[in-house]
Amino acid sequence: MWVSVVDDETLIESALKGNSAAFGDLVRKYQDRLYNTLVHLTGSSEDARDVVQDTFVKAFVKLESFQRTCAFYTWLYRIAFNTAMSRRRRRRPTESIDAGQDCGHDPPDPGPGPGDRLEREELAEQVRAALETLSDEHRTVIVLRDIDGCDYAAIAEILDLPLTTVRSRIHRARLQLRDQLKRVLQPGST
Repeated sequence: MWVSVVDDETLIESALKGNSAAFGDLVRKYQDRLYNTLVHLTGSSEDARDVVQDTFVKAFVKLESFQRTCAFYTWLYRIAFNTAMSRRRRRRPTESIDAGQDCGHDPPDPGPGPGDRLEREELAEQVRAALETLSDEHRTVIVLRDIDGCDYAAIAEILDLPLTTVRSRIHRARLQLRDQLKRVLQPGST
């Protein structure tokens, strides 16, 4: 699949002039990154696919409102985050801690043996379950920082929060995650 190497600004201008292929290039450029982040945020590959699709539809409709004061991906992520949180609030009572089991995005392991791989898969599942116990605000900053690799300033921009709030949430989220994992990995240590 060919993806244009044209910069975002040029693609946006072209899309605003009616070139749907230019918007298609933006979709191809960002859909995998957005999907991978949303899988961890929503805990479900199906929900992540739905949110990505909704996000790009909303972005296409709202493209004229993109102010260009931030990166296109930042703006796109804000739309995705708001869409994911809206879906989560509507479905919250029926969600289960097992919802993240269908993620299946662990990379293939060329490692030693099946026992080691099974242990890593179990550990990954325990981490996913621990992530599910975090509040939305804490899970979001952890996913953005530790899974998507965003720096603190980018997270502050994406979530429209002060930098100090981002640092505080990441610190608290890591402490909560550590406590959750300690309980799971060392039963009886609480």
